[in-house]
Amino acid sequence: MMLTALPLAARRRFPLTTFWAVLAATLATAGGETWITVLTAAIAAYSAIAHARNRVPAAVSIVLAAVLAAAADGDIAPSLPSLPSWLGPYVILISAAAAASLVRFWQDSRHRLAELQRAQQDAMREAIEAERSRIASELHDVVTHNVSMMVIQAGAARKVLDGRPEQAKQALLAIETCGRAAMGELRNVMGLLAGQENGRRDGLEPQPGLDQLDGLIERVRAAGVSVDVKVSPPRGPLPPGLDLAVYRVVQEALTNTMKHAAGAAASVAIGHDGDLLEIEVTDTGGRPAAQARTGSGRGLIGLRERLALYGGTLETARGAGGGYRLKARIPWRT
Repeated sequence: MMLTALPLAARRRFPLTTFWAVLAATLATAGGETWITVLTAAIAAYSAIAHARNRVPAAVSIVLAAVLAAAADGDIAPSLPSLPSWLGPYVILISAAAAASLVRFWQDSRHRLAELQRAQQDAMREAIEAERSRIASELHDVVTHNVSMMVIQAGAARKVLDGRPEQAKQALLAIETCGRAAMGELRNVMGLLAGQENGRRDGLEPQPGLDQLDGLIERVRAAGVSVDVKVSPPRGPLPPGLDLAVYRVVQEALTNTMKHAAGAAASVAIGHDGDLLEIEVTDTGGRPAAQARTGSGRGLIGLRERLALYGGTLETARGAGGGYRLKARIPWRT
């Protein structure tokens, strides 16, 4: 009788083959069944469901084996006299298979739950990284532009402080204006974070857009850069995120002009061609300013990422005479 249990050694690698080997050995005992054979058949049926790669053939095999055992009058449950002999195979084999199905279902549920938790953690990590990148881009745009203008104005004030105090005063006023603008935008960015945590947005102003483009141009002109502007946006207000993206494109382009082309004249053109909003900023070229060496290229990378969110593109190229051209296209109807 112990020989019927030998095939169980391979039940994990070949569960279905092991089950049929055990069943054949059990039926071959021809009336000599004991509780050893009962337990062996139950373990084999359990393993066939628990370790099978495909449970459908395993379940069919269990039912088929029970039918064959009952038809062959194989009483594999001799110690259950209250049951008819033909019912014993069904009770033993199907009960073991049902127990294996429950255990496997529980294990699969735990595995799916663990995978779901990992996926949720990965998604949360990606969302945090994306949010950090967005905040970093916003802070870069705010700080770089305004600080660049403040540095330029401070240099101009230093040069004319003794001989032309009125011009020095104008430069200092421009520095104050840029500083206030920078503080306002920084409060906006940081206030968005605080507002998300406490549910309030007290004192926050709307994010800048085309309606604040005039103020940006005036600050750049006050820094000594000649700027020509042509704006013909589509009718109706732009979506807030798209409106901010347009503002940031112009801001970054003019900041780069001040940093890398001191003394250059700039031109800003905003128009639309069908569903595409086009922003083009060019300059005539000039010498690099003192703070140009501090650039990291993060501004253009951030712009491309920002425009990509709206299906937009960004092109940069050298123009004639050493100038620079930046052109962005964004689907404005989205």
